[in-house]
Amino acid sequence: MPNVLVPCAILIAPMYKKYGNKMLCFSPPVMLATFLIEFGLLFYTLWRYQLTTLTRLVTVFLACLGIFQLSEYMLCGGLGMTHAEWVKLGFISITMLPVLGLHITATLAGVSIRPLLYAAYASAAAFVAYFAFAGGMAVIRECAPNYAILELGSTTSIVYAAFYYGWLLATIGLAAHWARKNPKKSVVLRWMVLGYAAFIVPTSIANLIDPATIVAIPSIMCGFAVLCAIILIWRVLPLSGNPLRVNAKAVKKRA
Repeated sequence: MPNVLVPCAILIAPMYKKYGNKMLCFSPPVMLATFLIEFGLLFYTLWRYQLTTLTRLVTVFLACLGIFQLSEYMLCGGLGMTHAEWVKLGFISITMLPVLGLHITATLAGVSIRPLLYAAYASAAAFVAYFAFAGGMAVIRECAPNYAILELGSTTSIVYAAFYYGWLLATIGLAAHWARKNPKKSVVLRWMVLGYAAFIVPTSIANLIDPATIVAIPSIMCGFAVLCAIILIWRVLPLSGNPLRVNAKAVKKRA
């Protein structure tokens, strides 16, 4: 496998030099490691698997995760963007995750749910437009060592939480339903559910231990979401039957 992390490291090095001696919303080494893992998995997916609907969805999912980590790292501003613009970019990237997860799950199950996907993408597009064009839609209230509090208005927070958790729970429910109906797909769908649980459950535990962290759910959840990314590449894609690229097959045979 080519060393796809080198270009990422070259891009990240100047930012680390600029911010590495400051305590931002996460410790810089953790954020950079998470960013590199997610984009490393993205490049690995493109190298190993043929481009199909599934691999395209997975790579976009990984890109959104990585962009959120980058946006948290750059909350103080940088690369020609203000902190407000990084906040907007962060919210836009995580807004797409529940919808992409639903699409990935339906693709794994081989089920057509176009009306539901249209509704999911339309709801996500509405929030993306709001975050992109609404002035002062979010502020940074606090940067703690392990998370950032990105505060929305009270009404927006309620509606956004309903959108976010609604699609997450719908995906888990549908995955469990499809796994029961199609035993051949049950293993890969259960791994998909486990991937979701890998970032939902730790976030919920953190909120139960310290209710004050509820206002930091986007930050905490996407911190744990690297576990979901690893499960996607380690178990879900290999079990999906997605075709490998020719060069990846050759490397596998030589090994």
